[in-house]
Amino acid sequence: MTHNKFYAVGLLLLIALSSCTSKDRSTQIVSDVQKIIFETDIGNDVDDALALDMLYKYIDEGDIDLLSIMINKEGTYPPEYTDIMNTWYGYPEIPVGIIHNGADCENDATNYAKCVSLMKKENGEPIFRRSLNNYSTLPEAHILYRELLAKQPDNSVTIISVGFSTNLARLLDTPGDDFSPLTGKELVAKKVKLLCTMAGCFNNPDLYEYNIVKDIPAAKKVFAEWPTRVVTSPFEVGVAINYPGSSIENDFGWAPAHPMVEGYKCYLEMPYDRPTWDLTSVLYSVEGSSYFNISPAGKIDVTDKGAPTFTTDEKGDRYYLMVDSVQAENIKQHFIELISRQPANFK
Repeated sequence: MTHNKFYAVGLLLLIALSSCTSKDRSTQIVSDVQKIIFETDIGNDVDDALALDMLYKYIDEGDIDLLSIMINKEGTYPPEYTDIMNTWYGYPEIPVGIIHNGADCENDATNYAKCVSLMKKENGEPIFRRSLNNYSTLPEAHILYRELLAKQPDNSVTIISVGFSTNLARLLDTPGDDFSPLTGKELVAKKVKLLCTMAGCFNNPDLYEYNIVKDIPAAKKVFAEWPTRVVTSPFEVGVAINYPGSSIENDFGWAPAHPMVEGYKCYLEMPYDRPTWDLTSVLYSVEGSSYFNISPAGKIDVTDKGAPTFTTDEKGDRYYLMVDSVQAENIKQHFIELISRQPANFK
């Protein structure tokens, strides 16, 4: 009887330890999920739409928690298109922040966000479902940043910024409020671990990259004052890796109507290949540096004309990405496989 009693106690201890181990493992899995905020000028260049597709796929795989999509292009069509994308990919609950009085960019390119938002069936109904109403009343991005960041663990959030720096500069200037007594800069320093941008050009001083020049004061402020590590994927990286139009034409037969594909077709006359500027920032942020070469530590300043300058400094926390031809081809193939993959929630 004593032997059986010891056996029973031992069995219970084993079960308890197993339970604790399982709980610890579960906690570890949850903690490994990266917290991401995506900052985008969606509706300008179509690479934003492809980058957003990647983020949904990473959610499908359990790699990230997409806390929000912040929009730095004005108007109601960018958030409407974002709502269409969130709904179509099965994540309608992702919060969306908008901008008022931002950079004037409406006539810079074909607004594929508007094009897709206006698409209708033969009976006049919209082709794509929505989950939100009254897009003009969505929260301003710099306020939504404060609300979301205040709720996150310290040093846990990665911000991927692939548009203008306006919202980020406004966030830095915010005072304490009901969400947090910290200023914007203090809140960022406490909660954000990485800012990864698509911005600038480091191999041609005469090339003034779009995301910087549309709001030079904001870019100057962010590169000078942002209190965490900053890694930027510059113009020369994305232009070396072109997403093939042939993939858009041939790899999405499983989807009769696809908002990213339709946006791509709206943007320019098909078929065309498009540089993957914004996609490279997403790739680095989620999957790390193995696909890239990276500069030494340094400082990045932005000139009055909008050109970034890099100065090596071992005490600096600014970096930029680089790729060689082999890396560029490997990244392109990875993009094609990931983006053409059917999403988990597709019906």
